[in-house]
Amino acid sequence: MLNKSVAVFAILFCTIATAHAQQVISLYEGAAPGSEEWTHEENEFFSNIFRTEVVTNVVHPTLAVYKPDKANGTSVIVCPGGGFHALSINSEGVDVADWLNEQGITAFVLKYRLVPTGEDGVKDMLQKNSKPEQLKKDMRMILPLAVADGATAIEYVRSHAEELGVKSNRIGIMGFSAGGTIAVALALENSSETRPDFVAPIYAYLGDMDGLESKDVPKNAPPMFLTAATNDQLGLTPHSVSLYSKWIAAKKPAELHLYAKGGHGFGMKTQNLPTDRWIDRFGEWLVVQNLVSKAKS
Repeated sequence: MLNKSVAVFAILFCTIATAHAQQVISLYEGAAPGSEEWTHEENEFFSNIFRTEVVTNVVHPTLAVYKPDKANGTSVIVCPGGGFHALSINSEGVDVADWLNEQGITAFVLKYRLVPTGEDGVKDMLQKNSKPEQLKKDMRMILPLAVADGATAIEYVRSHAEELGVKSNRIGIMGFSAGGTIAVALALENSSETRPDFVAPIYAYLGDMDGLESKDVPKNAPPMFLTAATNDQLGLTPHSVSLYSKWIAAKKPAELHLYAKGGHGFGMKTQNLPTDRWIDRFGEWLVVQNLVSKAKS
């Protein structure tokens, strides 16, 4: 069983991106299992490539807690994307948490372990595009650790539901791109402690990752919300379509929204495109699933 021990740090020690979180929870006491020898340091900076704030070199996985003024009991663990080399911590993390709080939902932004990189993890990742096999190898290497962090996050929230002010049977997980890989992995394979009650893969990456695309939909598969843009530069749209089709074939609840434009990594960015409102569709889906009483735009 994964280590349930945690330490709660004062807001004073939060990073800039999580500065308005009520608390930051360390998922493991001491070194995280499987990466005990890691010595590199976490880095946060504005990426000129991603054009947003990113976090790289996560060694100590954490959950940043964002509580709404009036909680309705539903919670979502948010997993930012970044190719397992970085986390788009604002557009796919904190900004999502803010919207969830407006709906009365308690949000937890997960910093999961990443491929160790140099000073600019985004640049390092893009340089590997000329060596795709190395990129895939690095991502496959980190996947079990990242998924373990996601599982530990769900387990922690469920076991501390009362003190966190959430319902233990209304814990969802939303993941963007690589974060979506984590969300899907946990929907496909879990225990009673680590099963998400609902899942939202957003332009998720599934290709060549631990056989996720070929795994059967489990009997306890949670309801799923998916969205992506047809002009995704990484060509990931078919991953969402395939996953939706598998869920429906297994007679499990699923809803898929595809947009003509929006590209990859639109997150909470404003592009003056229909993708700007994808999260409102998610809010409507939450109402249909009886997870919130009424979505606020």
